[in-house]
Amino acid sequence: MIRFSWIVCFAIVANSIVFEFCFERTVMAQVLIAENDADKDQASAATKVLGAGELPRDARLKDAKTLDDHFPMQVPDNAGQWQTRSEQLRRRVLVATGLWPMPEKTPLNAVVHTKIQRDGFSVEKVYFESLPGHFVTGLLFRPDPDRVQDVEAGTDSSDSPRYPGVLCPHGHGGRNQAYSDAELKSQLEIGAEHFPESGRMPKLARCATLARMGCVTFIFDMLGYGDSNQISFEVAHRHAKARPEESIRTPGRWVMYSADADLRLQSLMGLQTWNLVRAFDFLASLPDVDADRLAVTGGSGGGTQSILLGAIDDRVKVTFPNGMVSTSMQGGCYCENCNYLRVGTGNVELAALVAPKPMAMTAADDWTKDMMTDGYPELRHLYAMIGDEADVYCRPMLHFKHNYNYVTRATMYQWMNKHLELGLGEPVVEQDYVPLTETELVVWDTDHPAPKQSGVEHEQQVCQWFDTQTAKAIASLDAQERRDALGQAWSIIFDVSIPAMVTYERVGSGLHEGMEIERGLLRDEIGEVEIPLLTLRSPEAKGNRVMIWTAKEGKAHSLSHAESRDRIESAIRDGFTVLVPDVLGQGEFTSDGHAWSKQRLVDDDRQYSAFSYAYNRPLAVERCGDLLRVVAHAEQNHHADQGELVLSSSGDSIAWSAAAAAIAGERVDDFQIDGAEFRYEHVNDYSDPMFVPGSVKYGDVDTLLELRSPHKITRIEN
Repeated sequence: MIRFSWIVCFAIVANSIVFEFCFERTVMAQVLIAENDADKDQASAATKVLGAGELPRDARLKDAKTLDDHFPMQVPDNAGQWQTRSEQLRRRVLVATGLWPMPEKTPLNAVVHTKIQRDGFSVEKVYFESLPGHFVTGLLFRPDPDRVQDVEAGTDSSDSPRYPGVLCPHGHGGRNQAYSDAELKSQLEIGAEHFPESGRMPKLARCATLARMGCVTFIFDMLGYGDSNQISFEVAHRHAKARPEESIRTPGRWVMYSADADLRLQSLMGLQTWNLVRAFDFLASLPDVDADRLAVTGGSGGGTQSILLGAIDDRVKVTFPNGMVSTSMQGGCYCENCNYLRVGTGNVELAALVAPKPMAMTAADDWTKDMMTDGYPELRHLYAMIGDEADVYCRPMLHFKHNYNYVTRATMYQWMNKHLELGLGEPVVEQDYVPLTETELVVWDTDHPAPKQSGVEHEQQVCQWFDTQTAKAIASLDAQERRDALGQAWSIIFDVSIPAMVTYERVGSGLHEGMEIERGLLRDEIGEVEIPLLTLRSPEAKGNRVMIWTAKEGKAHSLSHAESRDRIESAIRDGFTVLVPDVLGQGEFTSDGHAWSKQRLVDDDRQYSAFSYAYNRPLAVERCGDLLRVVAHAEQNHHADQGELVLSSSGDSIAWSAAAAAIAGERVDDFQIDGAEFRYEHVNDYSDPMFVPGSVKYGDVDTLLELRSPHKITRIEN
């Protein structure tokens, strides 16, 4: 039997008011023989479970969840439950960012050049290849050994000092972000900055002080900022409308934001996360860095990156993810969103994945302002349960707007001093320094020219590299490892399972030429789901033979369409009870009875799939969950677990039924597929009802059918 980690995250539903009516023999005849549009309309009316104008009382018909909604953290009851939950969440982060399985860590070919001396520290310019041909740039701040005599520094075999390493993802605005004269004056007046010189560039002030404290500190460019120019700022952070290249489907030549990229979970956030991991590799590899004392801290978008690195990299010992640990807004940029990342979770819980290692942050007058009562208490509870409550800290600073200012930095310095065991006297006070000049800030120069490849061609090569890496990684696995790796990936995509309990309400029934047709409502109260369901059977049928029928258009169409109707009637003659649901977006889930032609997306003018699917399951996943609810109903109310249970799929419904058959495993005796050859790779748009991000990356329908084995699959030839 196949075992996956499938998750159901839903709330509670109220009972529906239903309306009962009886079938007349003449109307039922039309249901079974309807062929023209008028007859099909009558068939649809005759198969209705709900009253006129009534929709299921289903929470999924509400507006799609957005990045600005509420994302509370629920702490598990015990440490064992948290271990299970945290493993699932780490896998979610890796799958969502396109790093499951992890790509090969190719040589960095790092170049460190042009040392610049300042009082107490030095600065060097850095570039390296996070993947072949893609360069990460930044500035490396190193302690001046003569200035940091009191720091607790380790030694290597040659007795050279080795210092803690701190990675500083900078966030939006860039590492060289500088206040205007007016902005700096305001910051100085309210106490947010202290020095009129170094305070003008607060992100570099952070690095300078950490270096003076005795930490080797690396601040690297986010995509499109500073010297990172192979993918433009506009593409990485301001992609408002689709580019022509995104609709061109040429093998091996797709770009970010395209359907091909989405179907392989390739995103700017994924690339940026890979750059983050490789920047940590670079920092850890330096001869003067103590690889056992590594930390990460960033603000705003850099706070998002700090959360992710703490979640997926065990080398992180201390974190200070500022400005983004929140149950409110989760990150509004393209570079902070990727498909599946926050389905059923949020930044507070993702930040908690670093636990029980020390983590601190502040709450400001922004989306983090409620942290002291919503988020921080849950983090304290978790740390108390699995470690030390004192190892998590949130300082309220609601008198400041969104920031990583002088006061916030002071909080971070004390945290790093304590948990990196620097041994400095407290408080650690930031001091002024002579700022870097414009020339000193630039990594590329005559002797170190910027890479020539950029733009669309570079994007295509990056996407192709990630695609090749996935193929190589999967090919290197043995049969069981491959099955496990692919199964775990699909369990994040189709994160649904057979519920322990569903309820069923019979609404009405009728007979036609000896066949009983029952109408009812299937409810999953935990998930706030309500499914209209027809039960078709012969009154003389004996035993526990049950067939679940699913098709692209829903139950009314299934009974009016000749081919599907014939298969259903044949099953009934063979003694099956046939269950025909309307899954989400079909039949009675719509006002006109026609299945949704598009998925329900968030109300956002920016054309990017992840603004919807970072927070909401794709329609095919929800429909898969509905089929699994019908499986539970068949077992509970038709004793299918004691007889025979068949799942029969017609046409493109394999988009959700194949996953349901794989998840159900031995609980479904036979998965029947007609001759249709649906494949996710043929879906061209993220609004298409059949669109499932990542489906091509992990082997398309073929792999789902493999994961169904060794259980029975029957192909029905038309």
